[in-house]
Amino acid sequence: MKLQIKYLIFVILFNSTLYSQKEETDSISYYNNLANKNSKLNQFKEVFFFTQKAINYAQEHSKTKEQAIQTAKLGRLYFGLKKYDDAIEKLTESINLFKTHSPSPEYAKAYYYLGLSHIAKKNYKAAETAINKTAAISKALQIDENIDLIQLQKAIIYRANQKFDIASRILNSIISKPDNPKNMDNKAEALYQMGLIEEYNNRNNLALSYYNKALNLNAKNQNLDQKSNILLAISLVYDKMLDKSNAYSFLKLHLNLKESIAISLNEKLGINDYEAFKKNQEKLNTARINKQKQEEEKTKRFSRLINYLSVALIAILSLLSFSLYRNNIIRKKSNLLLQEKNDELLLAKEKTEKASNARADFLSIVSHELRTPLNAINGITHLLLEENPKKTQLHYLNSLQYSGHYLTSFINDILEINKIDSNKIQLEFVNFNLKQLLEDIQNSLIEVATKNRNQFLLEIDPNIPNNLIGDPIKLSQIFMNLINNALKFTKNGKVSVVAQLESFEEQKAIILFEIIDTGIGIPSEKIDSVFDSFSQGSTEINRKYGGTGLGLTIVKKLLNLLDSEIHVKSELGEGATFSFKLALTANNIHTILEPIEEKKFDLSAIKGKNILVVEDNKINQMITKRMLENKEIICEVIDNGEDAIQAVKSKNYDLVLMDVHLPGINGTIATKEIRNFDTTTPIIAMTAISLNENREMLLSFGMNDVITKPFIPQDFYNLLCKFLTN
Repeated sequence: MKLQIKYLIFVILFNSTLYSQKEETDSISYYNNLANKNSKLNQFKEVFFFTQKAINYAQEHSKTKEQAIQTAKLGRLYFGLKKYDDAIEKLTESINLFKTHSPSPEYAKAYYYLGLSHIAKKNYKAAETAINKTAAISKALQIDENIDLIQLQKAIIYRANQKFDIASRILNSIISKPDNPKNMDNKAEALYQMGLIEEYNNRNNLALSYYNKALNLNAKNQNLDQKSNILLAISLVYDKMLDKSNAYSFLKLHLNLKESIAISLNEKLGINDYEAFKKNQEKLNTARINKQKQEEEKTKRFSRLINYLSVALIAILSLLSFSLYRNNIIRKKSNLLLQEKNDELLLAKEKTEKASNARADFLSIVSHELRTPLNAINGITHLLLEENPKKTQLHYLNSLQYSGHYLTSFINDILEINKIDSNKIQLEFVNFNLKQLLEDIQNSLIEVATKNRNQFLLEIDPNIPNNLIGDPIKLSQIFMNLINNALKFTKNGKVSVVAQLESFEEQKAIILFEIIDTGIGIPSEKIDSVFDSFSQGSTEINRKYGGTGLGLTIVKKLLNLLDSEIHVKSELGEGATFSFKLALTANNIHTILEPIEEKKFDLSAIKGKNILVVEDNKINQMITKRMLENKEIICEVIDNGEDAIQAVKSKNYDLVLMDVHLPGINGTIATKEIRNFDTTTPIIAMTAISLNENREMLLSFGMNDVITKPFIPQDFYNLLCKFLTN
């Protein structure tokens, strides 16, 4: 989407400049200097623009030789970016212009690049004609420096036409010349071509020798296209020799380098469609038609993207449904086994435990693995919403974002239940103020209460000690789930949270908590099952009010950890009361807990910061990089821990985003190694946190903070601000 927007901006800028502005300094040399300057900066769309301006100027002023030179230059640009058809078209056009003038080095050069373009297209007959014309013009002009280049191309053509004897003589003459910086590229290419000849004749060991020599010379001239070809040739020889390990290794090097070259070409150009560039020279009417077609194609691609994301969501939900179905089958089989085989009680118990562990491990793995694609879905949705979508598309994107957040909550609830069942949760015993905790919860849920026009009241016994010792985080989870349910199922009513001191002896306070609502109530036959997973009383309630049906399950399991039980009283249409008791120790040390205000960050303060992203998933690389670049943050992406360590050693970064699960050494070990030589650069862990991971474990390796996938964009930016603005 962003690439297309850049392209449209380029088209508008190009046309408005080409047709409505006239520079006072209009001249071929002026445009040529601008093109050369932008070429050094790798800003190739400007190079094309100013080269075309020079061609137009020369044509308007009937300067055919200058027009031929600039047209040939445009052809060479196309050749350098591997657009061979366009290169052939422009070089042929320039040659036709050169023919009206006396021979020149530029004329010979145009024929030479025309020959190279035909070789790249494997049209060797046309290539031979062009190279012969180059040789004739160079000989007439006594241009000696072109001889080796011309001879090399002739040898390539002879080799392609299987005239191996002639080709070998020429290639060996080039190879035998003393090494110097100017002929390294030619000698490496000659060695590579000799290897192709030997490989064709099934002399694989000799071919491999030529390829290795070519690769050694290539290391001195850094010709990446040549290196890519040599690596592929070596891989093919090893494959013929049945050395699959080396064949695979060199093939992988070839593919990585080829991908790097392709990325480099795309970055140089900045646009994907050369035909669009040429059509921009036509009439404005043609440009409008092309723009309309592009808009239609963009809409089609956007629709396809929405379809793909929808299919992905359906697949994820289907996978979760399958996991729950499998879990129910395992549980039923376990129950039948216990009933039918009382005499094998120990064996049955062991099988049940294995089944339970399998269920926990399965759901944990599913919950963990779903976070990565879900992070991609949420991230892409966020990026699309930031790019000013059409009003007709906004509804679909908002629906997609809601579905992603709903599924994130669903997965978090499943993981929370698994952590409790697998004894992965440890209770804390810290000092807290019960009244302040309940008031904070009331403030956080006041909008939910207002939405349903409910009264939301707190009734706290003044005799309850101000300072208690317990686990305020687990208590907050319990209250949030119960109060959320009460507010959701109550409209135009009242929800009360009551805390009553029942007894206080030897610093031990027994407190009764009640959450009372005047909502829809629970049918008597459903009361016993409301604490079961995925239970909401009825299908109609689920459709009307939504939710996962896991909230009360989590409440019950957390209270069991706190040695308490949950009780419910309800009648249909008369509301419900959930109650439980807790034994909490009073703390004699009086502490005043100041309310924590959420810090507001200025995103403009982090513009221009340099961040290293260590992430192996290509989609997450793209999303994280785009989110950072949208805030004008400089971003470098690395896909493994080993390279991340070397990068931090050699460069200064303002912050490192470290994925925990990486190929090779993982993110925790990489962080530990970095901390041996760098203790100041902030490192934030990015993880789809699993059953066996926790924040404290990750921080112990030297990480400064943790952000869990899929993350909320604003939380992500706030966390960056926290470390980048200190």
